[in-house]
Amino acid sequence: MVALLYELSILLYIASILFYFIDFLQQNRKANDIAFWLLSIVWLLQTVTFVSRIIETKRFPILTMSEGLYFYAWLLITLSLVINRLLRVDFIVFFTNVLAFFILAIHTFAPSSQSPAVAERLVSELLIIHITLSLGAYAAFTLSFLFSVLYMLQYSLLKKKKWGARLWRMADLSRLDFLSYVLNVLGLPMLLLGLILGVIWAYIQIDHFHWYDAKVLGSFVVFLVYGVYFYKRAVRQMQGKAIALWNIGSFLFLLVNFFLFGSLSKFHFWYS
Repeated sequence: MVALLYELSILLYIASILFYFIDFLQQNRKANDIAFWLLSIVWLLQTVTFVSRIIETKRFPILTMSEGLYFYAWLLITLSLVINRLLRVDFIVFFTNVLAFFILAIHTFAPSSQSPAVAERLVSELLIIHITLSLGAYAAFTLSFLFSVLYMLQYSLLKKKKWGARLWRMADLSRLDFLSYVLNVLGLPMLLLGLILGVIWAYIQIDHFHWYDAKVLGSFVVFLVYGVYFYKRAVRQMQGKAIALWNIGSFLFLLVNFFLFGSLSKFHFWYS
């Protein structure tokens, strides 16, 4: 039961961070409220797990590295909930929760009293989550790329004044630009969380893990390229043809990373 609660809290935590990221970029109060309540459920599940551990061990469980990391993550979540509800400093809440998720992921692999079977199961399931998040991000980026291609196609038709049935069947330029942006909003945090879990898994499972592995470096460059996209789109308010071309270029690099760098990696086969 405790293992199931922990796994459920991880999944809800991922969903909460996704909604906080949406609010971070779009100032969306509804997304912020959903993220807050999801995080509240995570806090409740973690508290139940923590109290269960106290009852089981008959002590305050912070003596091992695993226990200390879990308590540290719980404290970060508690503080972020208080800040979000009392002070409304939303950006610090988002970054605090990304850090807390990272700590919680490390806790999974830290030395503890878990049986080898349970530890192996958690490692396997978090690898599955890593792959699922990475592929989910790739799917969102793919659709975003297609919307940018449609944007450029419609832009070209409008510039050449080719008024035909093909033009009227497309959405208007502003809508294509917005849909492309929204899909990237969904994709970037999924990619970040997938990278965090993937790196931790690699450190535990792979004897000779290196940061300079082609796929590892390529994946972080993909994250950086899309990060620049969000800087241009959200901070500098860049829209239209320029940002569509950047998005198309970002996706083309993603394909290079997925197929070429993946084939050069020492431990990646087909997944991110």
